[in-house]
Amino acid sequence: MQVQEILVALIFLIALFYIGRLIFRNLKSDKGCSSGCGKCGVDFSDANLKK
Repeated sequence: MQVQEILVALIFLIALFYIGRLIFRNLKSDKGCSSGCGKCGVDFSDANLKK
């Protein structure tokens, strides 16, 4: 029974770490918005746009 409890606790801690990492990465924004999609950090300075 103790091995099962240790495994459940280990899986729970791994899940907590994973969720915490997702939240931290979402809140830590280097550039643009914090949605994490990457479209805010796109550089269009070299684009040739037709007017």
